[in-house]
Amino acid sequence: MSNSGEAMSDLICFSHLRWHFVWQRPQHLLSRASQDRRVWFVEEPQTAEGEPRLEIVPVNPQLSVVTPQLPLRLDEAAQRLALQGLMESWWRTRAFDMPLTWYYTPMAWAFSSTLPAGVVVYDCMDELSLFQGAPPALRALEQQLLARADLVFTGGRSLYEAKKHQHKSVHAFPSSVDVGHFAAARHWRGARPLDQDGVPRPRIGFFGVIDERLDIGLLRGLAAVRPDYHFVMLGPTAKVDPASLPSAPNVHYLGMKGYDELPAYLAGWDVAMLPFARNDATRFISPTKTPEYLAAGRPVVSTSIADVVEPYGERGFVRIADDPWTFARAIDNALADGPERLQRVDTFLSTMSWDRTWQGMQALIEMASRPVAPTGRPGSTHAGPTDPVFAGPAA
Repeated sequence: MSNSGEAMSDLICFSHLRWHFVWQRPQHLLSRASQDRRVWFVEEPQTAEGEPRLEIVPVNPQLSVVTPQLPLRLDEAAQRLALQGLMESWWRTRAFDMPLTWYYTPMAWAFSSTLPAGVVVYDCMDELSLFQGAPPALRALEQQLLARADLVFTGGRSLYEAKKHQHKSVHAFPSSVDVGHFAAARHWRGARPLDQDGVPRPRIGFFGVIDERLDIGLLRGLAAVRPDYHFVMLGPTAKVDPASLPSAPNVHYLGMKGYDELPAYLAGWDVAMLPFARNDATRFISPTKTPEYLAAGRPVVSTSIADVVEPYGERGFVRIADDPWTFARAIDNALADGPERLQRVDTFLSTMSWDRTWQGMQALIEMASRPVAPTGRPGSTHAGPTDPVFAGPAA
């Protein structure tokens, strides 16, 4: 939180993710931002009958979700013009005074680039251009956004390395964790989820979006080589045909769960897993669930995702394996883990929090908002270190 005592400008976020979907980085950060300032979370448009309009729904007194409603059958150019008109009208109606604008998707730059803004932040949490179905215009719009942005934050070390030469002020803020929320799973005293309670043990669990990042072949192989282990999959399915997912008596798809429900499910797992494919979509990911699993006290097995291998794999907090046989053996070993592992994990996690991440970001935003100094030193809109600023312990 800021100690300046001054009224802080509104924050307007443009996101490719919806607020009421999986609770992840945008929700963690922007709910904290709303403690100090008014936050408007602008989602991608939905189709609706009638004239173009904005649907604005409060989440709390300081944060609202803004969803453009556009008529069906508008082509890309017409959508862009409609969105630009809606944003310009809304800007005038609300009399926004050089708000802080925050981008998760460069696609929003196509209709928002002319809006009067103060500090512009690009919080790059994924390399979206590598995702399945990425719009062809995304790369060019990202370059335009980078040319205007005052600050670029990245969701992990790999993304930092990919972006650090593309802008003067790039800062790495890897995925953090609400330790207290997930640590409740270690000594759970609440009700046990009914849909999981009947699943035999040992239970090997995963939560997250089930999409092209999941290694379907690995999951199918694990179910086959360890028929006595039961694999619990929590989360919505996106961009994959549910019929293509492994179907076996020991694979259980329990659907999407709320953030508040996750500790109860984790409490009933023996091992947590990250069965990610190694493809373009996962090349730069920094899974938020890694420290969340660890905070819950679960042993973790993951494929060799770069931002999991370093720091978690190299410190011995997460076992790394990529094929069904070695992954299964890693699960075998994880089931034998003793409590001594948790002490080292807890020491590592003690320096990580979303509060700390937001405070670090806020400090850089305040620095970027100062007038440009004649020396070009602190006070420049691109001030701040060019080396990564990490939310967790240094490597």
